[in-house]
Amino acid sequence: MKIALVGIGKIAVDQHVPAIADSADWDLAATVSRHGTVDGVETFTDMAEMLETRSDIRVVSLCLPPVPRFDYAMQALSAGRHVMLEKPPGATIAECHALEAAAREAGLSIYATWHSRHADMVAAAKTWLADKTLKSLTVTWKEDVRRWHPGQAWIWEPGGLGVFDPGINALSIVTEILPDDIHVTNAELDVPENCQTPIGARIAFHHPKGAQVSAVFDWRQDGDQTWEIDAVTDVGALKLRDGGAVMEVDGTRTGDAAPLGGEYPRLYARMAQLVRKGGIDMDLRPMTLATDALALGRRIPTDPFHD
Repeated sequence: MKIALVGIGKIAVDQHVPAIADSADWDLAATVSRHGTVDGVETFTDMAEMLETRSDIRVVSLCLPPVPRFDYAMQALSAGRHVMLEKPPGATIAECHALEAAAREAGLSIYATWHSRHADMVAAAKTWLADKTLKSLTVTWKEDVRRWHPGQAWIWEPGGLGVFDPGINALSIVTEILPDDIHVTNAELDVPENCQTPIGARIAFHHPKGAQVSAVFDWRQDGDQTWEIDAVTDVGALKLRDGGAVMEVDGTRTGDAAPLGGEYPRLYARMAQLVRKGGIDMDLRPMTLATDALALGRRIPTDPFHD
């Protein structure tokens, strides 16, 4: 199937383009971007022009920042194209519901992707936790924003999510592996004096069976990056490390893979399945937790951020 990639930035170049190139399901037929290009692929700077000119392209994958994503997605759906959304699927939950409704009305597939859910050991962790009583779960997600999002000023503006841009990856894993849904009870947000979104966050959650669930997100981490989830149950402890690529049970490693390895190829395999079956996958639970933390969080002013 022919696919167009919209928004040729770091994540598109590092992950989407190789995943498409290595897939037997997809042919990268066009890109839309004001700045980026992909060698050997037709490039457009205008979405409407691409949709009009390339009627043969059935699917559009959007890698834009969250705020403009709704307009681009609605253009694609209105033109009869299936839509794949990089995380988070939009700037607000309401607009995500509107996109799903439009896709259903048009009989099109739409996919809110959560790449971290497809890390190698996430499915195994979900299976291990399924029949156990959770006592506590702690998320520690700390990385260096300058390494992963250099010069991306939109992240610090309204709708950009700040540290919840990576933090939502952790939330996507948590909502996938826990048998029970959780919700935010309170949060503290470290907001640089020159930014609109937080650079750090500490969050507490309600678990319906009384487990203690919390998360710490920080974008000021030097050196090694930390992407860990620790779960303590009635019969043992589980740790996911490296963003779900490595799993340990009671200190014994049961799986090991490279961070991000295989995640994006699995997203594109899932999208191919949805298109062929006419399916929709718009799980918004990770986004709900992130936006609730932003709504309930107490803002704590901190030092200005300079890229």
